[in-house]
Amino acid sequence: MRIGIDLGGTKIEGITLADDGRELARVRVATPRGDYDGTLRAIAGVVSSLEERTGQAATVGIGMPGAISPATGLVKNANSTWLNGRPFGRDVERALDRPVRVANDANCFALSEATDGAAAGADVVFGVIVGTGTGGGIVVGARLVTGRNSIAGEWGHNPQPWPEPPEWPGPPCYCGRTGCIETFLSGPGLARDYLASTGVDVPGAEVVDRAGRGDGAAEAALARYESRMARALASVINVVDPDVIVLGGGLSNVGRLYAGVPRIWGQWVFSDRVDTALLPPAHGDSSGVRGAAWLWERG
Repeated sequence: MRIGIDLGGTKIEGITLADDGRELARVRVATPRGDYDGTLRAIAGVVSSLEERTGQAATVGIGMPGAISPATGLVKNANSTWLNGRPFGRDVERALDRPVRVANDANCFALSEATDGAAAGADVVFGVIVGTGTGGGIVVGARLVTGRNSIAGEWGHNPQPWPEPPEWPGPPCYCGRTGCIETFLSGPGLARDYLASTGVDVPGAEVVDRAGRGDGAAEAALARYESRMARALASVINVVDPDVIVLGGGLSNVGRLYAGVPRIWGQWVFSDRVDTALLPPAHGDSSGVRGAAWLWERG
């Protein structure tokens, strides 16, 4: 048996999976925001509760924002900022008294969908998160690729490829640069684009709803979004050439993307044809926590 933990900014969710992928138990608690020691205690409590429910000890994998630096062993790039600079991997192993595998939450999403999700059986998979932020993960031969610097798949902090004149130099990004893919393809990025053209400030999900109700400005914003996603994913295809790309996060629910983006991305892919599939996730919001469990391979 294996336990997966999804450590989010507002909630900590845990799941127990059988070896065949069946869900055996699930627990969710609030994240003690800003409290590092409290976060460790909350994770230990979730693991204890899951093991009590199943009556068995299990391996533990954790998906978290950011990554653990190979150079220092400390957390970097986490938007849950109380984790940054901390030896989270070592501390959580001490708290649970066992080895623990830790990975970026987008990597866990990609691993879940490559293991028993939308991309099961594919050799090379790129998993994408388009929600509050924009992340990504790469799975090759059913194994997660983390990279020498633990940043493999972090496409969101590359510049928007082939920018149109209004897109350059682009909006400021929290990473300190401008024009990052994340500033265009995240939910807030879609909302910002709609605000710039209309003066109306609504969330990205509302922009999608307005387009469905015939709002011309919202439809134009979604068309720009499709073009930006097509260019951004074309740059990934040119480097990684995946068999399957799976979208996750809130904007993965925008059904038109799965036809609209592949219809145009060939303009920027360096090939005579593009056979890469663009698919919605099979496990939806559960992919992150399931992928954390799959950090321990099937025995």
